[in-house]
Amino acid sequence: MPSRKALVRRPSPRLPEGLVTHIDRSPVDLALALRQWEAYVAVLAGHGWETIEVEPADDCPDGVFVEDTVVVFRNVALIARPGADPRKPETPAVEQAVTALGLSVNRVREPGTLDGGDILKVGDTIYVGRGGRTNGEGVRQLRSVFEPLGARVVAVPVSRVLHLKSAVTALPDGTVIGFPPLVDDPAVFPRFLPVPEEAGAHVVLLGGGRLLMAASAPKSVELFADLGYEPVVVDISEFERLEGCVTCLSVRLRELYG
Repeated sequence: MPSRKALVRRPSPRLPEGLVTHIDRSPVDLALALRQWEAYVAVLAGHGWETIEVEPADDCPDGVFVEDTVVVFRNVALIARPGADPRKPETPAVEQAVTALGLSVNRVREPGTLDGGDILKVGDTIYVGRGGRTNGEGVRQLRSVFEPLGARVVAVPVSRVLHLKSAVTALPDGTVIGFPPLVDDPAVFPRFLPVPEEAGAHVVLLGGGRLLMAASAPKSVELFADLGYEPVVVDISEFERLEGCVTCLSVRLRELYG
């Protein structure tokens, strides 16, 4: 049976110092952020996911955005090399966690940079955002690791948001969803569904047609419910102040066997 494990990492006490690039900085309530993170983790656990807490990175303000540190395809992990230098210390503990799970580990090497938030997997297709945090050498190294495993790697431009998955994610049937003003080229995707809010472009597939979504996208929640899905709503307002979304607070491991 496929796995249902999710890596998570507790927010750093320095979370309010997290990086922002495409939005204006606003104050972050650390106590509220911690409660929101605990509620997010509880939702994963409540829908059958085994949550695995990576060792905290208290000196790394953005460490809670654990998705950026690793990309997993089948039983192979590619440890990222973050495009923002202050985030590079986030990766060693994540490498320890995936090694303990029995994954084969590769690493993005200098001069490559790659953030996991730039990766959208749809079946065996891996879309990789080429933009501010992921460079061409990072894309090349991603190809070299995952194409021999049967992946099809498609590079797409990202210029209007921090990461590819700040702009698009995908529904269970493979339809890519996005907020059109933030998507560089919707034609890249075979099936694209526009959504009415920025946060509506971000869903985590919990299984069984259930979609983990942010409370800040009520119109998109209604849209997906009308399409027959079951939205599961969480409030992540404090992470959204740092360009975070529901996808980047966990790494979902669906393809581990054995």
